[in-house]
Parts: sequence; structure tokens; C-alpha cells
Amino acid sequence: MTAIDIDGKAIAEEVRMEVAARSRRLKEDRGVTPGLALVLVGENPSSLSYVKSKGDTAEQAGLYSDTFRFPENTTQDRIISHVLDLNNDPRFHGILVQLPLPSQMSEGSVMGAIEPAKDADGVTATSLGRLMRGEPTPWPATPAGVVELLHRAGYPPAGKHVVVCGRSNIVGKPVANILMQKNDRANATVTLCHTGTPDIAEYTRQADILIAAMGVPHAITAEMVKPGAVIIDVGNNWIPDASRKSGRRLVGDVDYEGVREVAAAITPVPGGVGPMTIAMLLSNTVWLAE
Repeated sequence: MTAIDIDGKAIAEEVRMEVAARSRRLKEDRGVTPGLALVLVGENPSSLSYVKSKGDTAEQAGLYSDTFRFPENTTQDRIISHVLDLNNDPRFHGILVQLPLPSQMSEGSVMGAIEPAKDADGVTATSLGRLMRGEPTPWPATPAGVVELLHRAGYPPAGKHVVVCGRSNIVGKPVANILMQKNDRANATVTLCHTGTPDIAEYTRQADILIAAMGVPHAITAEMVKPGAVIIDVGNNWIPDASRKSGRRLVGDVDYEGVREVAAAITPVPGGVGPMTIAMLLSNTVWLAE
């Protein structure tokens, strides 16, 4: 058995086309252009690349987007003050503060300054609380992308045993909460594993759908996967590679070459979950404008 690749690029393009159509309708029917504000602190190369990609993709989908950049040594109070200004700026329906933030800042304090009605990435305590309760709210973009991939690729989670590896506030916890809920997008039985789980393979081998979001390169190997499982790799790890001009390459949390010989379907890295994250961020922004 060799796994089918789940093409995140193609599915993300479908979502972006739908977002563009929704954006056009808002302009035509209500004279509203959905707006996304991006806040970037520091010069982290990956963050710079992510924010540029988000801004460019937003504009291609017909949204208005602006990026606000601040030096690494900016104070937390300055960033919070700017976020509060954006809360009151009618040009923007969604706000995203790019992570990670510099060490002098509290992520919770900065994210907590975002008005929940403009929380494009579903990261505020209010948004996450509503998610857990099953109430309408923007879902964090990466978990939303995972759910969208499963449905559009033909692997709905209802009735399946989903094992989530990782308990972060932006992927593991929210995707587990989403998939256990009683609705037609979810209805899965969910097990959440983490660094404190003894013999994690005992659980991963039970998964019909395995979601790897650990931040550890190649943590999931073929021996840890049930034959015929669907594998969603959220990992985004740089490892040394002397054969590349850059001296490094991007890999996931799953040993792709080994696991694809066991699984039924798998998301590659890059080209799997990553494109979906941006697409769902734009979808959230338009939803907030709507």
C-alpha cells in the first residue's frame, strides 16, 4: 500500500476561490470590503515570509490587507495600544498578530487585547471558549484547515477514532475540541496524546485518523501507524540538509517516506496543511465581515 497524497494546495485554492466570491458579494450587496490587519513584531525570517504570504493572498482574494511592522525591542504596551486602535478601525474586520512574539511580551496579554469580533485566527480566550461550547466563532485557522482537508478529501471524521498528538493552544487542543463535537463536521471519538503520554504508539496505532502536531521532526514513524489510517501532518520543522543551497529543508512531524507505505492517505510537508491555514484565515475574516 502506498498512501494517496492529500493535496492541500489544490484544496486551499478551492477555498480561496470561494472566499473571493463571498468577498465580491459583500462589496456588491453591502458596499463592504473585508479587511485584514496583520501585526508583525521583529525580524524572524519565517514570520516575515508568513505575513507577506498572508497579505498577498488576502489581496488576491479581494480583501483589503495592511501589515503593521514593529522592531524587535518594541514594548508590550505599544503593541497592545496598537491592537486596541485596530479594534476601533472600521477598515478591518479581522486582526492577526503573528507569533512568536519577542521574549519581553506575554502572548496571552497581547492576544487578549484583540476584540473577539475581530479575532481572525480564533485565538482569544472568548473565541476558544465559544469553540469549546460549540457556539459560532472563528476557529483557529490551522485546526479549521485540518477539518476542511478531511471533508474535502473524502475522509469525514464522523464515527472515526481520531488521535491528536500535541496539546498546543493553537492546534492540538482546539482541533480535538472541534472534532469531538456533536455536528455534521465532527462526531469523532477523540484521544489527545502529548509529551506526558507513556507509550504514545499504543494510542497512535488505534487511530483511524492521526493528527500530528507535536513540533518534533519525524516523531511519527511507520511502526506507530495502523495500516489504512489517514495521516494529517501539521508539523513545520526545519532540519539541516547539506544538499540544499539554503542548508536546510522543511519536514513534518511524520516520517513521510516510511508512513506513506502504511497509511491510506497522508498530507505532505510542504503542500498539505500549510496552504490551508492561510485559506481559512481569509475565510474567517470574510465571515467576520459578513
